[in-house]
Amino acid sequence: MNLPALTSGLLERRYKRFLADILLVDGTQITAHCPNTGAMTGCATPGSRCYYSLSDNPNRKYAATLELVETDQGLVSVNTNRANALVGEALRANRIQEISPCADVRAEVKIPQGNGRFDFFATSKGTPIYIEVKSVTLHQGLGIGAFPDAVSVRALKHLQALMQVVADGARGVLIFCAQHQGIRQVRAASEIDAEYAAGLQRAIQAGVEVYAYGCSMNLKTIVLDEPLPLLET
Repeated sequence: MNLPALTSGLLERRYKRFLADILLVDGTQITAHCPNTGAMTGCATPGSRCYYSLSDNPNRKYAATLELVETDQGLVSVNTNRANALVGEALRANRIQEISPCADVRAEVKIPQGNGRFDFFATSKGTPIYIEVKSVTLHQGLGIGAFPDAVSVRALKHLQALMQVVADGARGVLIFCAQHQGIRQVRAASEIDAEYAAGLQRAIQAGVEVYAYGCSMNLKTIVLDEPLPLLET
C-alpha cells in the first residue's frame, strides 16, 4: 500500500482521543486528526518524531492526519484505518495463506445474526468466511505486541459474533494486524482487558480461527508481511 506524501514534525501531545498537536521544523504548531480510538500506549510520547499527511478536502476541520510515529522499537502506523486496508489488499491478492485461495472479497458486511458489521466477507472453496481485523500497536518488550491497549467492549462483541457464524457453519476469522515494526509476536492483553482475553480463548475453543500478521513499512509504503506467532496468555 502506498502512503500519501508525509511531512515530519515532533509530536507534542495526543488528546481528546482524536486530536494531536505537532510541532513543525519552523517552530509553528498544527493540530492533526488522530485516527485511533485506543490508548496508543508507547506510541504517543511527547517529543517523538512523527509524520502526517495533508488532505485537500476543504470541508475538513483539520487538514492534517497523524500517520506514523517513531518509537525506540521502530515505526508505528497509528492510523488504525490502515489495518483494514492492508488486510483487504492481502486478501484480494491471496497473500493470507490460511484463507487462500479466496474469492468474492467484500468489505463492511452485515453480521448475519446481530447488529454491526464484520470487516470482510470472502469465500474459499465454497465456504463463507467472516473476517474481523484488529490493529495491534502496543509493544511490551521482547518483540511482543498485545491487544487491546484499552478495555474494548466492541472487540468482545465481535468475538461473540464470530463464534455465532462458526456455530452456523461458516468460518469465522480474526486477524491481528501488527502495525509496529518492533512486534514479532502477538498476545491478548489479559492484564488490560481480562474479559477480552477470556473471550478470545472461548472463541478459539469454539472454532474461530485467529491469526497474526506483521507489517513492513517505511515512509512511502506499508505492506502486510509474514505471519506472526500467537502467544497464549
